[in-house]
Amino acid sequence: MPNSNAKLHSNHRGGREASRRELVSRSLQSAQHCLENQDFGTAYAHYLLVLNLAPELKPTVKETFQFTLFKWAEELDSLARIQDLFNCYEQALELYPNDEVICNSMGEHLFRMGFRDEAAGYFHKAVKLNPDFADAKENFYRVANWLVERWHFIMLNDAKRNLTYLKAIENAVRSGSKSVLDIGTGTGILSMFAKKAGASLVYACELSKTMYELACDVVAANNMEREIKLLHLKSLDIEIPKHIPERVSLVVTETVDAGLFGEGIVESLIHAWEHLLLQPK
Repeated sequence: MPNSNAKLHSNHRGGREASRRELVSRSLQSAQHCLENQDFGTAYAHYLLVLNLAPELKPTVKETFQFTLFKWAEELDSLARIQDLFNCYEQALELYPNDEVICNSMGEHLFRMGFRDEAAGYFHKAVKLNPDFADAKENFYRVANWLVERWHFIMLNDAKRNLTYLKAIENAVRSGSKSVLDIGTGTGILSMFAKKAGASLVYACELSKTMYELACDVVAANNMEREIKLLHLKSLDIEIPKHIPERVSLVVTETVDAGLFGEGIVESLIHAWEHLLLQPK
């Protein structure tokens, strides 16, 4: 009896495997037929079924799947079915999470729809996955020109201003300010000044996703990624000890723009003084 049961189970498994292979084969044929008839939506659905049933086929059908996805996305875009379009890309990225071509294409759709910060994230990921991917690099630089305000470049090239900041931070650190919070870090330059001046703990927050990722790259390029903790947060949302372990002894910032007159630097500094900065005894 035991041998009989084992044989039964083996036959059952063999039957299920045969059924799976048959369904995969039929779905691939149907997908190809739909592509020939430019029925991209149905072809995309067939490929989703195939890849979920037979993930081992991912390398084999990758290029055809990409083509089908992009064609179907174009149709959805033209029909203003935006949520369906995003759902398709999310499904595709679940199947191919490290595919730079899909990431770049997702970014292009987001950029055209005005979601520039989100688009930059996908372009940045595509470039990270493949630094030689020319289209993704061009797209990332293009969206960065929209997102990185012109005054960043002016300030970064202002040697006199930067030297003044550096000296002020050095003086503060020498006077005993060993823990520093950089509000609106931008490229991370003030955080790096603080670390080079000898601060033992340096934290930096940045609300813009693009600027946060840029700061991460700049800090890493200067071999300080383990010494400066970067937070993708608005300073008003920083909590102790959730984000930083304790109050800091120095707050630095260079976020002087139109925000000065709204919910910008004034509110941030008041919050930092009340909640994040060590109070004088």
